[in-house]
Amino acid sequence: MNNKPALSFWQIWNMSFGFFGIQFGWGLQMANMSAIYEYLGARPDQIPLLWLAAPLTGLIVQPIIGNMSDRTWNKLGRRRPYFLTGALLASTALVFMPNCSALWMAAGLLWILDASINVSMEPFRAFVADMLPDQQRTRGFAMQSFFIGAGAVIASALPWILTNWFHVTSGGTIGNAIPSTVRFSFYLGAAVFLGAVLWTILRTKEYPPEDLAAFRHQKKEKKGIIIFFKEIFQDILHMPATMRKLAWVQFFTWLGLFCMWLYFSVAVARNVFMAPDEKSPLYQSGIEWASLCFGMYSLVCFAFSFVIPKLAQITGRKWAHTICLLCGAAGLLSIGIIHDKYLLLISMTGVGIAWASILSMPYAILSSSIPAEKTGVYMGIFNFFIVLPEIIASLAFGWIMLHLLHNNRLTAVVMGGVFLIIAALLMQRVKSEE
Repeated sequence: MNNKPALSFWQIWNMSFGFFGIQFGWGLQMANMSAIYEYLGARPDQIPLLWLAAPLTGLIVQPIIGNMSDRTWNKLGRRRPYFLTGALLASTALVFMPNCSALWMAAGLLWILDASINVSMEPFRAFVADMLPDQQRTRGFAMQSFFIGAGAVIASALPWILTNWFHVTSGGTIGNAIPSTVRFSFYLGAAVFLGAVLWTILRTKEYPPEDLAAFRHQKKEKKGIIIFFKEIFQDILHMPATMRKLAWVQFFTWLGLFCMWLYFSVAVARNVFMAPDEKSPLYQSGIEWASLCFGMYSLVCFAFSFVIPKLAQITGRKWAHTICLLCGAAGLLSIGIIHDKYLLLISMTGVGIAWASILSMPYAILSSSIPAEKTGVYMGIFNFFIVLPEIIASLAFGWIMLHLLHNNRLTAVVMGGVFLIIAALLMQRVKSEE
């Protein structure tokens, strides 16, 4: 639909609300998985490889789901069938995850959880381009950032909230080393994930393809797995120039974020709370405070999502994203010299500003540079440049941690800030259609 009507605030709200649930799932995972692995006996140099599920499933699932959703139209619509399928699978995985009793079980469930979240998440990116005219897309992606921030605030802080507000005992049960607060958080996350996605499905109607008869004819013509993957490969070869340059920004951005997600929680427990090992009460307190810090950067993301459209109007999309990335870099670099747990909240404010932009601005820029009929597949391909650095980190960072950083978790987090500076510099090469 070339001339899409402008949508109201509440229509954009409803179509984006599912991201609240998706980020609830992500937030629980990001704040707790490294600790879950350590509870189950993992060493610091083993953690990157155990996280490999997240990027690898994204690399495989997102372009496939993007291509499939571009070519789907049924009673639920184009993107909504994938929202529902992913939500059902992810909610089930969230229930089982905190009941793992061995490393291999947690690693295997993470593969299932990440694949399921990706099935829901990728079509949500394309959904904005499907439903909104170009002048509203920055607002649409900013609304997704709003819900991502809101979901992550609650999800990240849940273990701390359950301990300090509801006095839930943190200790694990017999045969389960994972604390009760973490288990209850994952159960609540499963319900929120499914409920939020169902809200979007029930409250939003999709536009059909412009020429439905031609769409159905094309769909019948293009059958077979070889043609399917050939199409994706051809689309990779013919990426628009803006997308190619933006890809490098994404690569270093997510390399920096992955360093933080891998080691921030355990760095806080070991380097700020000075826990001698994972069995110490200080360790549990540190992990819970780190979850609260994740909640802080998500809260800032939640609030700053209202500022992003205005900042982009004043400075342009390219400069807006550059400024925000530098704020995130400053936040991560400062963690290296902080010993007061409360000052970590200030550091995470910078990360939250960057996170709000990372979740919206690259997609707003990208959506203006790709063909409308290939929105889904190009959004999926764009995800390559999120997951490739994560795969590299998963495969190589264990060796780096062991041999170069001597398993210093804090240094790994600071390296994330350096990568964000590189991403900010590369952003200046990108041409953005404002």
